[in-house]
Formats: sequence, structure tokens, C-alpha cells
Amino acid sequence: MKRLVLLLTLPILACGGLARPSFSTDTPLLASTAPASVTASVSSSATVSAAETNSPTVPPIASPLATEIPPATEAAVNTSAFPIPFLYEWRYIAGGLNRPVDIQSAYDGSGRLFVIEKFGKIRIYENGKILDTPFLDITDRVNDSGNEMGLLGLAFHPDYEHNGFFYVNYTGTGGNTFISRFQASGDIADPNSETILLKIDQPFANHNGGAVVFGPDGYLYLGLGDGGLAGDPFKNGQNKNVLLGKILRIDVNRGNPYDIPSDNPFGNEVWDYGLRNPWRLSFDRASGDLWIGDVGQGKWEEIDYLAAGSTGGANFGWSIMEGNHGYDGDPQPGLMLPVAEYSHDFGCSVTGGYVYRGAMPAWDGVYFYGDYCTGLIWGLIRSNGSWQNQQLFQTGVTITSFGEDEAGELYLASDNGNIYMLIKK
Repeated sequence: MKRLVLLLTLPILACGGLARPSFSTDTPLLASTAPASVTASVSSSATVSAAETNSPTVPPIASPLATEIPPATEAAVNTSAFPIPFLYEWRYIAGGLNRPVDIQSAYDGSGRLFVIEKFGKIRIYENGKILDTPFLDITDRVNDSGNEMGLLGLAFHPDYEHNGFFYVNYTGTGGNTFISRFQASGDIADPNSETILLKIDQPFANHNGGAVVFGPDGYLYLGLGDGGLAGDPFKNGQNKNVLLGKILRIDVNRGNPYDIPSDNPFGNEVWDYGLRNPWRLSFDRASGDLWIGDVGQGKWEEIDYLAAGSTGGANFGWSIMEGNHGYDGDPQPGLMLPVAEYSHDFGCSVTGGYVYRGAMPAWDGVYFYGDYCTGLIWGLIRSNGSWQNQQLFQTGVTITSFGEDEAGELYLASDNGNIYMLIKK
């Protein structure tokens, strides 16, 4: 089968290869947890060449290893079947952006969307257009010299309408990660209002993560990669005493500049661990469930899930596992393995998304996620007590991020500089 090689300039391409394999119209099947009989390990090579792959293979459905996923919160209304995708489309709504990598709402009643440009600006989309004046310009302190570096994540304080606070994740001096708070009024943020909450040393230029999200508990959650290179050479993912390879959870309403919640499981900022490069995480606004898109090493991309009410301390397996497959070790009890995965026959770098909660009831409860290289978008639902996974769209664009507006409608950003919205035809 003919293979196409594409040179990528993706800020989040950290799966380990630059080869874009051809893809099949078949859907990669769900693999929620790994069977105990799996023992094959995955190569730690930082590249996957076209010659290493044959025709696309479909990953098998696997038997449970971690605890069973509890049912969704009763208040959340979820569809039991996927709608017909060709009745819907991702419609272009804006363009001309410079490498957009995140789309967020301030949830302040304004209806504005805020779009991160990787090199250090945040732009406003309002009334059908991108405003000329940036909302925030911190290009003077953002280091985007590496492919996975730059201004990477954005979240608005739950009381933003009154306090004007918002939080960003960027790589700065020395390529290190900075989690900072800024303050804004109207359509302009003050670049001099920065308060640095965390500075996290990065040993390498890749696997920086970047997600910044407020949870339903009011705490700020942060997605940090394992520090980079390939194969987690310092084994940060499984080390609960370092902040890399983790989901962090901090209280920005107390302390100076923040406090550690008393119920964090390890007495530090760490909430969950065992992640390689969590590129985009989100909470379902109806159920409170947590969804994580974790970029794989050489062969497997994964979607991780935690039901609302989790007490933290979940171990998602990296670098013992890559997806449902042994990497540094064999499958073992106690790991929260993916609810879905796909091989590099279907793409190269997963982009985590959102559960749809907008005005199209046919999509209610569907979690959307995609792949950067192939532009494929899949959906996940829980139906009759099990996870169902389906390929939904072939967008033909490089998907860097999804976004959600105040009404629960979904958007996606592409490295081509455009923003698209999911609508009914």
C-alpha cells in the first residue's frame, strides 16, 4: 500500500514520528483496557517510517484490567446511538490566524471565543470575525523556538466576569513551562498584570502538554507532559514526586500564589499520573466526567477517562504502557488504561476534544476527538453499559484543538489558520 510522507510543523506532534500513514475508512475499534495476556513491548524508536507499517490494522476489543467504568451521572442526558454524520459538517467560520492551538470561552455572557496563536497572542472571535487587536500579546516572553513550544493553553476564572482573571500555559525562558495569571478588562488584557503561579523545568523541548482547565470543583487542572525526548528517559510519568507526566490540581482562590487542595492524593500538586503528553483535557459540563487525549510514543494514541467524583490518584500507565500495550513493562492491575485507542495506521497525534452539549440533541453526550495528521474525527458514547467508538468525519485538515462555546456548540482549530464549527447542513 502506498504511503505518503508529510513533513509536519505541529506544536503538539509528540507521538514520535513524522510519517503520515495512509488510512482506511474502517473505524479503529474500542480498546478500553488491556488483556493480561498482552506481553509484546513497543519499540522506543523516536520515528515510525512508512516501511514499518503494512495495511491498517484494527485494534482488538480488550478485556478489563482496571476497575469498570461507572455509569454516567444521571443528570446527564446521552444519546444511545450515533447520528448520521453526513447530515452535519464542520463549517469554516474564520481564518487568517497564525497556528491556532486552543479555542476557549470566557463564559461571561459575551459570546466571544478566544483563540490562542502559538507564538504568543490570544485573539478574539466575535460577531463572525477575528478582531484586529489581540486580547493578549506576550510574544516578548513566549519561547516558541521548538515545535511543541509556545503559548499552549488558556482558561478563564469561573468568576471572570467580575475579577477579569484568566490563566495560561506557555514555554518561556529556557524552554521551561510557566503557569501564569493575567487580568483583563473588556477586549484587552494587561500583559504587565502577569502573576507566575508555577515555573516547571523542562529537560527537553517536547512533550510540554499545555491544557489549562477549571474543574466543576472550582480548582484549576493542568496537563503536563513527561518532559520529552522519547520513551520518558527519566521515568517522570510514574514518579509521583515530580510534576511532569501528570494532571495537576491547584486552588487559585487561596494561598500566594495558590494553595494545594487538602484532598489531593499525594500531598502535592499531583492529581493523576502516568501520562505521556496530555494534549487537551476537558470536563463534561453536564456530568463532570474528565476526558484526556494523551499523545502516544511510536504506535498508539489514546483517550483516557475518569468519571465525576474521582478521588484522584489514577495511574494512566505511561511509560509502563503505551495505550493498552506494554512499553516498559507488561500490563498489570491498578492501571487506568484507555477507553479508546488507535494505531498509527490511522494517524499520528491525538487531539482531545469535548462532550457535545449544544442545541443538536442527536449529538448529546458524544465525546469528539481527532487526529492531527489525517484529519479524522471519532466519537465515543457509552451505550448499554459499554463504550462505542465510531469514525464520524474526514475533515481533510490538521486538527490542533477543539473548542466549546457558552452554549455547548463545538469548534475546531487547524494548523492551516482556520476555525470551523459543527453545524447541521
